[in-house]
Amino acid sequence: MELSVLNIKGEDTGRKVTLNDAIFGIEPNDHAIYLDVKQHLANKRQGTHKSKERSELSGSTRKLIKQKGGGGARRGDINSPLLVGGARVFGPKPRDYEFKLNKKVKGLARKSALAYKAQANAIVVVEDFAMEAPKTKEFTAITKNLKVADRKLLLVLAERNNFVYLSARNIEKTNVITASEINTYAVLNATSLVLTESSVAVIDNLFKA
Repeated sequence: MELSVLNIKGEDTGRKVTLNDAIFGIEPNDHAIYLDVKQHLANKRQGTHKSKERSELSGSTRKLIKQKGGGGARRGDINSPLLVGGARVFGPKPRDYEFKLNKKVKGLARKSALAYKAQANAIVVVEDFAMEAPKTKEFTAITKNLKVADRKLLLVLAERNNFVYLSARNIEKTNVITASEINTYAVLNATSLVLTESSVAVIDNLFKA
């Protein structure tokens, strides 16, 4: 698949970039995508939820009423889960939600996500650019020139550029990552995928490894 390389003004530079069919042209695997996204979201969970069980509450352990003869239900102490302010039965405890995923499955999932974007013609290739200072206004102008300003945007750079990152940080629905950080969730969560010219080669090498 060949795409024209645009400059930051949105003009065709006359150069072409070939997207590797072994990455962007595969038949997407939905189950691999599901597993990778599930792992990504699970690994982000803090897992700090906690409720107190009966033994952890501070309260009198005196039996409230006698066992028999009262005409009502049997009552233990005031920490009973049946009473208001009492403990919780089988409540949440702090835990780690992270789980491992096979490296080949993760690679297949990322390639599948990129293939979906290629099928939807949602990929734009722009020539490498740099910014001399953090300028949100300039970055917004670039996105307008590339006709991706009103969409969820994922910009993939060949290497980290702090000025580009800072320029895009305050723009809603815009995310900037390097090619080595590319992941299934970020690709699928974006409506438009903008690749810098050099990042295409980095992505090729990433999946060869």
